[in-house]
Amino acid sequence: MTTLFFIFAAMINTDAIFSISSENEFNTLALEVFKFQFENNPVYRSFCDLLYKHPSDVKTVEEIPFLPIQFFKSHNVISSQSQIEETFSSSGTTGAITSKHYVTNVSIYEQSFRKGFQHFYGNIEDYTILALLPNYLERKGSSLIYMVDDMIKQSQQPDSGFYLNNLDTLKTKLCALASEEKKVLLIGVSFALLDLVELHQFSLNNTIVMETGGMKGRRKEMVREELHAVLKSGFGVSKIHSEYGMTELLSQAYSLGDGLFKCPNWMRILTRDPEDALTIQKINKTGGINVIDLANVNSCSFIATQDLGRVYNNGAFEIIGRFDASDIRGCNLMVM
Repeated sequence: MTTLFFIFAAMINTDAIFSISSENEFNTLALEVFKFQFENNPVYRSFCDLLYKHPSDVKTVEEIPFLPIQFFKSHNVISSQSQIEETFSSSGTTGAITSKHYVTNVSIYEQSFRKGFQHFYGNIEDYTILALLPNYLERKGSSLIYMVDDMIKQSQQPDSGFYLNNLDTLKTKLCALASEEKKVLLIGVSFALLDLVELHQFSLNNTIVMETGGMKGRRKEMVREELHAVLKSGFGVSKIHSEYGMTELLSQAYSLGDGLFKCPNWMRILTRDPEDALTIQKINKTGGINVIDLANVNSCSFIATQDLGRVYNNGAFEIIGRFDASDIRGCNLMVM
Protein backbone atom coordinates (compact mmCIF):
# COMPACT_ATOMS: atom_id res chain seq x y z
CA MET A 1 0.00 0.00 0.00
CA THR A 2 1.45 3.37 -0.96
CA THR A 3 1.10 6.57 0.97
CA LEU A 4 -0.91 7.88 -1.98
CA PHE A 5 -3.80 5.79 -0.64
CA PHE A 6 -4.49 8.46 1.96
CA ILE A 7 -5.90 11.68 0.55
CA PHE A 8 -6.60 13.64 3.70
CA ALA A 9 -9.76 15.67 3.48
CA ALA A 10 -10.61 18.68 5.57
CA MET A 11 -11.72 17.67 9.04
CA ILE A 12 -15.45 17.42 9.61
CA ASN A 13 -16.85 20.02 11.99
CA THR A 14 -18.27 17.78 14.72
CA ASP A 15 -20.27 20.66 16.17
CA ALA A 16 -22.27 20.62 12.94
CA ILE A 17 -23.19 16.98 13.53
CA PHE A 18 -25.03 17.74 16.74
CA SER A 19 -26.61 20.92 15.35
CA ILE A 20 -28.52 19.25 12.51
CA SER A 21 -32.07 20.60 12.41
CA SER A 22 -33.41 19.53 9.00
CA GLU A 23 -33.36 16.62 6.58
CA ASN A 24 -31.46 18.75 4.07
CA GLU A 25 -28.74 19.51 6.63
CA PHE A 26 -28.49 15.80 7.47
CA ASN A 27 -28.18 14.75 3.83
CA THR A 28 -25.58 17.41 3.05
CA LEU A 29 -23.42 16.50 6.03
CA ALA A 30 -23.82 12.76 5.38
CA LEU A 31 -22.39 13.22 1.88
CA GLU A 32 -19.50 15.26 3.34
CA VAL A 33 -18.79 12.55 5.91
CA PHE A 34 -18.91 9.90 3.18
CA LYS A 35 -16.28 11.78 1.17
CA PHE A 36 -14.15 12.28 4.28
CA GLN A 37 -14.26 8.59 5.21
CA PHE A 38 -13.68 7.46 1.65
CA GLU A 39 -10.49 9.54 1.61
CA ASN A 40 -9.26 8.71 5.13
CA ASN A 41 -10.43 5.19 5.97
CA PRO A 42 -8.45 2.54 4.05
CA VAL A 43 -10.84 -0.28 4.95
CA TYR A 44 -13.91 1.65 3.82
CA ARG A 45 -12.06 2.96 0.73
CA SER A 46 -11.19 -0.59 -0.33
CA PHE A 47 -14.81 -1.67 0.16
CA CYS A 48 -16.08 1.25 -1.94
CA ASP A 49 -13.49 0.53 -4.63
CA LEU A 50 -14.70 -3.06 -4.88
CA LEU A 51 -18.18 -1.66 -5.55
CA TYR A 52 -16.82 0.92 -8.00
CA LYS A 53 -18.32 3.66 -5.84
CA HIS A 54 -16.54 7.02 -5.79
CA PRO A 55 -17.77 10.24 -4.13
CA SER A 56 -18.05 11.83 -7.56
CA ASP A 57 -20.65 9.20 -8.44
CA VAL A 58 -22.66 9.49 -5.21
CA LYS A 59 -25.26 12.24 -5.20
CA THR A 60 -27.78 10.98 -2.64
CA VAL A 61 -27.60 9.35 0.78
CA GLU A 62 -29.21 6.20 -0.63
CA GLU A 63 -26.26 5.74 -3.01
CA ILE A 64 -23.65 5.67 -0.23
CA PRO A 65 -22.13 2.18 0.30
CA PHE A 66 -22.87 0.62 3.69
CA LEU A 67 -20.00 -1.32 5.25
CA PRO A 68 -21.05 -4.77 6.56
CA ILE A 69 -20.85 -4.70 10.34
CA GLN A 70 -18.67 -7.82 10.35
CA PHE A 71 -15.72 -5.65 9.27
CA PHE A 72 -15.49 -4.41 12.86
CA LYS A 73 -14.47 -7.96 13.77
CA SER A 74 -11.85 -8.44 11.09
CA HIS A 75 -10.40 -4.97 10.43
CA ASN A 76 -9.45 -1.73 12.14
CA VAL A 77 -12.19 0.58 10.93
CA ILE A 78 -10.67 4.02 11.54
CA SER A 79 -10.96 7.34 9.67
CA SER A 80 -8.56 9.30 11.87
CA GLN A 81 -4.83 9.46 12.45
CA SER A 82 -5.33 10.57 16.06
CA GLN A 83 -4.40 8.35 18.98
CA ILE A 84 -7.03 5.83 20.07
CA GLU A 85 -8.60 6.95 23.35
CA GLU A 86 -11.05 4.07 23.93
CA THR A 87 -11.55 0.63 22.42
CA PHE A 88 -15.11 -0.59 22.75
CA SER A 89 -15.62 -4.33 22.31
CA SER A 90 -18.75 -6.39 21.87
CA SER A 91 -19.85 -9.12 24.24
CA GLY A 92 -19.04 -12.66 23.19
CA THR A 93 -18.75 -16.22 24.36
CA THR A 94 -15.33 -17.64 25.13
CA GLY A 95 -13.27 -17.94 21.99
CA ALA A 96 -15.67 -15.91 19.86
CA ILE A 97 -14.32 -13.11 17.70
CA THR A 98 -15.69 -9.82 19.00
CA SER A 99 -16.22 -6.50 17.30
CA LYS A 100 -13.87 -3.68 18.20
CA HIS A 101 -14.67 0.00 17.76
CA TYR A 102 -11.56 2.15 17.99
CA VAL A 103 -12.56 5.60 19.23
CA THR A 104 -10.07 8.39 18.68
CA ASN A 105 -12.21 11.11 20.26
CA VAL A 106 -14.36 9.82 23.09
CA SER A 107 -15.83 13.28 23.69
CA ILE A 108 -17.85 12.81 20.47
CA TYR A 109 -19.39 9.68 21.99
CA GLU A 110 -20.14 11.56 25.19
CA GLN A 111 -21.79 14.39 23.26
CA SER A 112 -23.83 11.88 21.29
CA PHE A 113 -25.33 9.93 24.19
CA ARG A 114 -25.76 12.99 26.41
CA LYS A 115 -27.53 15.02 23.73
CA GLY A 116 -29.49 11.97 22.57
CA PHE A 117 -30.81 11.26 26.06
CA GLN A 118 -31.66 14.91 26.63
CA HIS A 119 -33.56 15.04 23.32
CA PHE A 120 -35.84 12.15 24.29
CA TYR A 121 -35.97 12.35 28.10
CA GLY A 122 -34.84 15.77 29.24
CA ASN A 123 -32.27 16.74 31.87
CA ILE A 124 -30.33 13.75 33.22
CA GLU A 125 -30.07 15.50 36.61
CA ASP A 126 -33.82 15.05 37.03
CA TYR A 127 -33.40 11.25 37.21
CA THR A 128 -32.02 8.70 39.61
CA ILE A 129 -30.29 6.13 37.37
CA LEU A 130 -30.54 2.52 38.58
CA ALA A 131 -28.62 0.06 36.39
CA LEU A 132 -29.16 -3.69 36.19
CA LEU A 133 -25.84 -4.03 34.42
CA PRO A 134 -22.30 -4.98 35.44
CA ASN A 135 -20.43 -2.00 36.79
CA TYR A 136 -17.71 -0.18 34.89
CA LEU A 137 -14.82 -2.04 36.53
CA GLU A 138 -16.40 -5.44 35.83
CA ARG A 139 -16.96 -4.82 32.13
CA LYS A 140 -14.41 -2.40 30.74
CA GLY A 141 -14.70 -2.05 26.99
CA SER A 142 -18.49 -1.95 26.86
CA SER A 143 -19.84 1.18 25.19
CA LEU A 144 -23.17 0.64 27.00
CA ILE A 145 -21.49 0.47 30.41
CA TYR A 146 -19.39 3.53 29.57
CA MET A 147 -22.58 5.43 28.72
CA VAL A 148 -24.53 4.35 31.80
CA ASP A 149 -21.57 4.97 34.10
CA ASP A 150 -21.41 8.52 32.77
CA MET A 151 -25.18 8.94 33.13
CA ILE A 152 -24.95 7.84 36.77
CA LYS A 153 -22.27 10.45 37.42
CA GLN A 154 -24.11 13.15 35.48
CA SER A 155 -27.33 12.52 37.40
CA GLN A 156 -25.65 13.61 40.65
CA GLN A 157 -28.24 11.61 42.59
CA PRO A 158 -26.97 9.74 45.69
CA ASP A 159 -28.98 6.59 44.91
CA SER A 160 -27.82 6.31 41.29
CA GLY A 161 -25.61 3.29 40.68
CA PHE A 162 -25.17 -0.30 39.48
CA TYR A 163 -27.32 -2.92 41.23
CA LEU A 164 -26.93 -6.10 39.18
CA ASN A 165 -25.79 -8.19 42.15
CA ASN A 166 -27.96 -6.43 44.74
CA LEU A 167 -31.56 -7.14 43.78
CA ASP A 168 -32.90 -6.84 47.32
CA THR A 169 -31.22 -3.46 47.76
CA LEU A 170 -32.55 -2.40 44.36
CA LYS A 171 -36.07 -3.42 45.33
CA THR A 172 -35.87 -1.26 48.47
CA LYS A 173 -34.51 1.68 46.46
CA LEU A 174 -37.23 1.42 43.82
CA CYS A 175 -40.02 1.35 46.40
CA ALA A 176 -38.54 4.22 48.41
CA LEU A 177 -38.02 6.41 45.36
CA ALA A 178 -41.54 5.64 44.13
CA SER A 179 -43.02 6.68 47.50
CA GLU A 180 -41.03 9.93 47.30
CA GLU A 181 -42.28 10.43 43.72
CA LYS A 182 -38.71 10.79 42.45
CA LYS A 183 -38.11 10.39 38.72
CA VAL A 184 -36.25 7.13 38.11
CA LEU A 185 -34.68 5.43 35.10
CA LEU A 186 -34.24 1.69 35.64
CA ILE A 187 -32.09 0.41 32.78
CA GLY A 188 -30.97 -3.18 32.37
CA VAL A 189 -30.54 -6.30 30.28
CA SER A 190 -33.77 -8.19 29.72
CA PHE A 191 -32.98 -11.32 31.71
CA ALA A 192 -31.93 -9.30 34.77
CA LEU A 193 -35.17 -7.30 34.68
CA LEU A 194 -37.07 -10.60 34.51
CA ASP A 195 -35.06 -11.94 37.45
CA LEU A 196 -36.07 -8.91 39.48
CA VAL A 197 -39.82 -9.15 38.83
CA GLU A 198 -39.74 -12.87 39.59
CA LEU A 199 -38.40 -12.03 43.05
CA HIS A 200 -40.47 -8.91 43.69
CA GLN A 201 -43.65 -7.36 42.35
CA PHE A 202 -43.91 -3.58 42.07
CA SER A 203 -46.37 -0.78 41.55
CA LEU A 204 -44.07 1.98 40.35
CA ASN A 205 -44.81 5.57 39.45
CA ASN A 206 -42.52 8.17 37.91
CA THR A 207 -40.28 5.27 36.86
CA ILE A 208 -39.06 4.53 33.35
CA VAL A 209 -38.14 0.87 32.86
CA MET A 210 -35.78 0.51 29.90
CA GLU A 211 -34.53 -2.80 28.50
CA THR A 212 -31.37 -2.97 26.42
CA GLY A 213 -32.00 -6.46 25.03
CA GLY A 214 -30.16 -9.58 26.02
CA MET A 215 -31.56 -13.04 26.71
CA LYS A 216 -29.43 -15.54 24.80
CA GLY A 217 -27.87 -18.18 27.04
CA ARG A 218 -29.71 -17.18 30.20
CA ARG A 219 -33.40 -17.64 29.35
CA LYS A 220 -35.57 -18.78 26.49
CA GLU A 221 -35.96 -16.20 23.77
CA MET A 222 -39.12 -14.11 24.01
CA VAL A 223 -40.72 -11.89 21.40
CA ARG A 224 -40.82 -8.24 22.36
CA GLU A 225 -44.56 -8.20 23.05
CA GLU A 226 -44.27 -11.14 25.45
CA LEU A 227 -41.23 -9.72 27.24
CA HIS A 228 -42.81 -6.30 27.66
CA ALA A 229 -46.10 -7.77 28.88
CA VAL A 230 -44.29 -9.65 31.67
CA LEU A 231 -42.22 -6.61 32.62
CA LYS A 232 -45.20 -4.23 32.59
CA SER A 233 -47.09 -6.56 34.89
CA GLY A 234 -44.14 -7.12 37.20
CA PHE A 235 -43.16 -3.45 37.56
CA GLY A 236 -46.70 -2.09 37.50
CA VAL A 237 -45.97 0.31 34.64
CA SER A 238 -47.91 1.00 31.45
CA LYS A 239 -44.94 0.97 29.08
CA ILE A 240 -41.48 -0.56 28.73
CA HIS A 241 -38.90 1.60 26.99
CA SER A 242 -36.05 0.20 24.88
CA GLU A 243 -32.61 1.32 23.76
CA TYR A 244 -31.18 0.41 20.35
CA GLY A 245 -27.41 0.65 20.28
CA MET A 246 -24.36 -1.45 19.61
CA THR A 247 -20.59 -1.48 19.93
CA GLU A 248 -20.17 -0.32 16.35
CA LEU A 249 -22.29 2.82 16.85
CA LEU A 250 -21.71 5.95 18.91
CA SER A 251 -25.41 6.89 18.91
CA GLN A 252 -28.54 5.28 20.28
CA ALA A 253 -32.16 5.18 19.20
CA TYR A 254 -34.91 4.93 21.80
CA SER A 255 -38.37 3.42 21.95
CA LEU A 256 -40.60 5.23 24.43
CA GLY A 257 -42.81 2.24 24.96
CA ASP A 258 -44.55 1.37 21.69
CA GLY A 259 -41.85 -0.79 20.11
CA LEU A 260 -41.01 1.94 17.59
CA PHE A 261 -37.55 3.45 17.84
CA LYS A 262 -36.72 7.04 17.02
CA CYS A 263 -33.30 8.42 16.18
CA PRO A 264 -31.58 11.64 17.21
CA ASN A 265 -31.14 14.16 14.40
CA TRP A 266 -27.67 12.90 13.44
CA MET A 267 -28.75 9.26 12.97
CA ARG A 268 -30.93 7.62 10.30
CA ILE A 269 -32.18 4.14 9.49
CA LEU A 270 -32.67 2.72 5.99
CA THR A 271 -33.54 -0.82 4.96
CA ARG A 272 -31.86 -2.85 2.24
CA ASP A 273 -33.37 -5.56 0.10
CA PRO A 274 -32.78 -8.92 1.86
CA GLU A 275 -31.99 -10.49 -1.52
CA ASP A 276 -29.85 -7.62 -2.84
CA ALA A 277 -27.70 -5.95 -0.19
CA LEU A 278 -26.84 -3.01 -2.44
CA THR A 279 -30.44 -1.96 -3.04
CA ILE A 280 -32.09 0.45 -0.60
CA GLN A 281 -35.80 -0.21 -0.19
CA LYS A 282 -38.67 2.20 0.04
CA ILE A 283 -40.20 2.81 3.46
CA ASN A 284 -42.71 0.39 5.02
CA LYS A 285 -40.90 -2.68 3.66
CA THR A 286 -39.11 -5.23 5.83
CA GLY A 287 -35.39 -5.52 5.12
CA GLY A 288 -31.90 -5.41 6.51
CA ILE A 289 -31.23 -2.48 8.80
CA ASN A 290 -28.67 0.02 7.51
CA VAL A 291 -27.58 2.71 9.95
CA ILE A 292 -26.20 6.16 9.25
CA ASP A 293 -24.55 7.42 12.44
CA LEU A 294 -22.72 10.67 11.83
CA ALA A 295 -21.22 10.50 15.33
CA ASN A 296 -19.10 7.68 13.85
CA VAL A 297 -17.19 10.33 11.90
CA ASN A 298 -13.80 8.90 12.94
CA SER A 299 -14.65 5.27 12.15
CA CYS A 300 -17.46 4.50 9.66
CA SER A 301 -20.84 6.23 9.65
CA PHE A 302 -22.51 3.88 7.15
CA ILE A 303 -23.10 0.38 8.51
CA ALA A 304 -25.13 -2.57 7.28
CA THR A 305 -26.22 -4.46 10.39
CA GLN A 306 -27.51 -8.02 10.75
CA ASP A 307 -30.86 -6.82 12.08
CA LEU A 308 -34.13 -7.04 10.19
CA GLY A 309 -36.63 -4.24 10.49
CA ARG A 310 -39.00 -1.77 8.94
CA VAL A 311 -38.91 2.03 8.63
CA TYR A 312 -42.11 4.08 8.68
CA ASN A 313 -43.17 7.36 7.11
CA ASN A 314 -42.27 9.44 10.17
CA GLY A 315 -38.73 8.00 10.32
CA ALA A 316 -39.48 5.68 13.24
CA PHE A 317 -38.40 2.07 12.87
CA GLU A 318 -38.96 -1.31 14.47
CA ILE A 319 -36.65 -4.29 14.83
CA ILE A 320 -38.27 -7.53 13.72
CA GLY A 321 -35.44 -10.02 14.08
CA ARG A 322 -32.03 -11.08 12.84
CA PHE A 323 -30.72 -12.60 9.66
CA ASP A 324 -30.38 -16.37 9.89
CA ALA A 325 -26.90 -17.64 10.78
CA SER A 326 -25.79 -14.22 11.98
CA ASP A 327 -24.00 -13.78 15.28
CA ILE A 328 -26.27 -13.19 18.26
CA ARG A 329 -25.73 -9.71 19.64
CA GLY A 330 -26.88 -9.78 23.24
CA CYS A 331 -25.87 -7.42 26.01
CA ASN A 332 -26.65 -10.24 28.44
CA LEU A 333 -23.32 -11.85 27.50
CA MET A 334 -21.57 -9.10 29.41
CA VAL A 335 -22.62 -10.63 32.70
CA MET A 336 -21.97 -14.30 31.95
